[in-house]
Amino acid sequence: MTAKLTIALAQISQSVGDLSGNADAMLEWRAKAGDADLIVYPELQLIGYPPEDLVLKPAFVDRAGEELLRLAKATEDGGPAMLVGTVVASQGVLFNIVALLDGGEVKAVRQKRELPNYGTFDEKRLFAPGPLPAPIDFRGVKLGIPICEDIWFPFVTAHLKAEGAEILISPNGSPYEINKDDHRLRGVCSARVQETGLPVIYLNRVGGQDELVFDGASFVLGADLTVLHQLPDWDEALVITQWEKQGGAWTCAPGDIHELDPNPADIYNAMVLGLRDYVNRNRFPGVVLGLSGGIDSALSAAVAVDALGADRVWCVMMPSRFTSQDSLDDAAECARLLGVRLDTVPIEPAVGAFDTMLADVFSGRNRDLTEENIQSRIRGVTLMALSNKFGHMLLTTGNKSEMSVGYATIYGDMAGGYSVLKDAYKMTVFDLSRWRNENVPSLGMGPSGPVMPDSVITKPPSAELREDQKDEDSLPPYEVLDPMLHGLVEEELSVDQLVARGFDRDTVARIERLLYVAEYKRRQSPPGVKLGTRNFGRDRRYPITNAFRTT
Repeated sequence: MTAKLTIALAQISQSVGDLSGNADAMLEWRAKAGDADLIVYPELQLIGYPPEDLVLKPAFVDRAGEELLRLAKATEDGGPAMLVGTVVASQGVLFNIVALLDGGEVKAVRQKRELPNYGTFDEKRLFAPGPLPAPIDFRGVKLGIPICEDIWFPFVTAHLKAEGAEILISPNGSPYEINKDDHRLRGVCSARVQETGLPVIYLNRVGGQDELVFDGASFVLGADLTVLHQLPDWDEALVITQWEKQGGAWTCAPGDIHELDPNPADIYNAMVLGLRDYVNRNRFPGVVLGLSGGIDSALSAAVAVDALGADRVWCVMMPSRFTSQDSLDDAAECARLLGVRLDTVPIEPAVGAFDTMLADVFSGRNRDLTEENIQSRIRGVTLMALSNKFGHMLLTTGNKSEMSVGYATIYGDMAGGYSVLKDAYKMTVFDLSRWRNENVPSLGMGPSGPVMPDSVITKPPSAELREDQKDEDSLPPYEVLDPMLHGLVEEELSVDQLVARGFDRDTVARIERLLYVAEYKRRQSPPGVKLGTRNFGRDRRYPITNAFRTT
């Protein structure tokens, strides 16, 4: 029985569905681990997380099995054993598993017990729960392997402790949410350490996958609750941990403690990483977006430049007769500060054409929201034309406040392939814009100075679809609207509960109605980076046809 172990932690990215590519990457990271005894990878590293319905395809599961055997054979060289997450089929059902590969063989397999089925997760739809797992005997050491959700509740770790586990190793695919890194460490894993008296290795993946972003931020927590290693957030990293058995218990030698991003730097980097991986893995040459001179498009452009570089971001100003000179100037200054291409395509000729086309059928009707939306849809068609012609993905620029109440035009400013602001309320947009003007994100490829003029942040928001239009003509001030929406969306509060917090009843009732009737729009919106606990899409799944109201 050994009294020393060297365990390498590979906090790395994944590409969902790229089985051979993921396997090759694992072998490359294994080579970097040198003479470590064991290298550990995040949850489902071989197939990518979350795989969604890919795992329901038998050919996919078969190919994953072939790649797992290839990885196992690689351990014939006497180098580090590997702890690899993948999917297996057994007796007609699928299991989310971790396999120990050593000496050219699959030495042991453990199945995930607790399957999350809330928020972004729907694993019970795909996988069967495994039995309470026994520890894996690795070179005389009993390793407990609680897979992701298994460590979020006490049942699995208590069983592993009772079965003689000496170290807990938890491979994870835990998506970023605001303040979640502290909850993982101080809330979840600290509780498991206190309950079991065992040290914990918590290993998370990094990278973007559609709407989800994984922040890494892996760590090693000692049996005395000391943080012994803190890996960085957002970046891939390989850390070699040294373990020794002293007085009958395993201890880990301390290592580097990386400082994690505070708020709002973490939100900004989540947007950057989510957009970067989405664009690159879907092989777009870059992005195109409308730059209006407003704060939403300015921040979206800044995130795009930080994610992709200025040479891959194409901005287009599409003025109408309602566009102010201030907006033209602010858009031009944003483009200059970011170093991006800016083209101007006036939409007035198309607006006039539509007025002529619809004159007869609109005869006798006053101008209203219809004519405003036509302008937005002309802009959407224009941007999609550029996207089609040159291949750049259209980046939409709407924020969560607007999407909540339907203050967006379907097939107009909602048209596009991805949205970095989809889960960011308007007040968050203000905070991020001020922060980016004064800071450089750790992942950023953009300029070190300001990315937008102060006037973009300070002027009253406006869609500029009619004369002297302001957002507050139709909506409460954002400092009032956003807390109201947070209560309705994230907290699922009733009108009465929000009134008890001091909000006006008629205003809350109107906003609740707008929230529900805009569901059909949101169902057709592009994906976007998940930031909070209840994003539109993966988290909050409401029926479109819905007669319920709390007032």
